[in-house]
Amino acid sequence: MTVLIPFASLEPSPWKNGGGSTTEIAVFPPEAAFDEFDWRISLATIEKDGPFSVFPGIDRTLALIEGAGTNLDFDGERRFFLSEDDPVVEFAGESSVVATVANGPTTDFNVMTRRSRCHHRLGRRTLDGICEFAPRGDVTILFLADGESLSVCSDSERIGMVRFDAVVFDTDTVWKLEAGRATVLVVDIFID
Repeated sequence: MTVLIPFASLEPSPWKNGGGSTTEIAVFPPEAAFDEFDWRISLATIEKDGPFSVFPGIDRTLALIEGAGTNLDFDGERRFFLSEDDPVVEFAGESSVVATVANGPTTDFNVMTRRSRCHHRLGRRTLDGICEFAPRGDVTILFLADGESLSVCSDSERIGMVRFDAVVFDTDTVWKLEAGRATVLVVDIFID
């Protein structure tokens, strides 16, 4: 079954360290706690410098949505500047990650999958007009990262999306995506 998740219906949760907030978009199993989920999709707003939470056994992908960027220090050994030029980074949840905000707050799309149960791929597409879309994962989530609106339709359904809305797809259907100009993030989750 295909499910629209309107961003307007979601509530942000402040971080314990006061450095930002997270808005959970989708989690499986539904309402699973941090130590119980198989996969989790969220938006994070990083407002201040500080460490990320540690998630042993979790594979993570971050994609920059808004802001000038964030310097990420991994285990004191590797630095990565999450920016418009390099908008996506993958890392292990058990890594010690310290974020340094470059020039004001950022908003990042966050994908987490439990390594022992599933894995994910994150793709980024720019849309202009009409195109076909066939979900590839056991679960596929499409997120409207940029653009005013997006129409998603099949032979039997039509879904209207606005910025930051997400759709969890019925993976047996080929869809048409229609937008004036939009950027979408596609998360394919594969159950192991």
